[in-house]
Amino acid sequence: MLKQFDPDSPAGPGDGLFGLPHKLDEAAVRVIPVPWEGTVSFGGGTSKAPTRVLEASWQVELFHPVWKDSIWTRGVALEPVDREVVAWNEAAVAAWGEAGGSRPEVVDPLSLEVDKWVNRRVKAAIDGWKIPAVLGGEHSVALGAILAANKRHGDIGVLQIDAHADLRVRYEGLDRSHASVMHNLLELAPCLTHLVQVGLRDVGRAEHARIEAEERLSAFFDHDMAERMIRGAPWSAIVTEILALLPDKVWVSFDVDGLEPSLCPYTGTPVPGGLTWRHATYLLRELARSGRRVIGFDICETGDDAWDANVAARLLWELSGCALSGI
Repeated sequence: MLKQFDPDSPAGPGDGLFGLPHKLDEAAVRVIPVPWEGTVSFGGGTSKAPTRVLEASWQVELFHPVWKDSIWTRGVALEPVDREVVAWNEAAVAAWGEAGGSRPEVVDPLSLEVDKWVNRRVKAAIDGWKIPAVLGGEHSVALGAILAANKRHGDIGVLQIDAHADLRVRYEGLDRSHASVMHNLLELAPCLTHLVQVGLRDVGRAEHARIEAEERLSAFFDHDMAERMIRGAPWSAIVTEILALLPDKVWVSFDVDGLEPSLCPYTGTPVPGGLTWRHATYLLRELARSGRRVIGFDICETGDDAWDANVAARLLWELSGCALSGI
């Protein structure tokens, strides 16, 4: 099939992700859509992101300036959206609307079901020798994914790009809030070697204290990095410090609000500041060039908007190249 495929031909409705011809069992990267925003605390719409990103992916050129033809020839394929996840999301969103606030007795059990579902899908991808790529949805969907990778791969590190630390023990009465995903990960992942957070600029006092106290946790705050660069430090030097903290196997957890808001303005909780596109892609490419292996990744909090989806689709292509370069 690839022999007849023209990577320069236009893609469009009815085509697969990025217009690629690969079936799920043929593609090296398996994208798992998780349309869940059951704990959203500000802007909604991230549950629509998987569909939006699929549509935006048809505009991405398959030849990559760094990875050349290595991504499209090996394949990136999207699993169908599971109607059960859609139903869980609808029930959770409805519960919030009925109460005028969170209903933990409804939302937390549904969140647990989502975690278990994602965990099973990521395990299946890894067992099938695929690179799992989780496409949210809100950031809480990363928990089940990283736990699955941790169990299958043993000692791993997590590179989190995010405006928020997501270290709250509980938020709005919910144990499994998007604002608690990294707290829950640290509590539940025994083989997590190190969590490195990059781009933080909206952090609570208790979260800041946790960052200072937790040996498995390092943070690169946006204001610190900006001041260093204003004073003349190159981004490349900061990236070297970031990567030095990571082990050989790395999961990348990318909340798009870690980027400048102009890149994804309709994300759930946008914050001024953040990484530029060039900063983010340089970090990912240096991660690949460092010899570390990206065992999987998630992209979360993409807004229900064509521009946000365009950025997220290109981020998905970048991360696929980063992961494929190590195998």
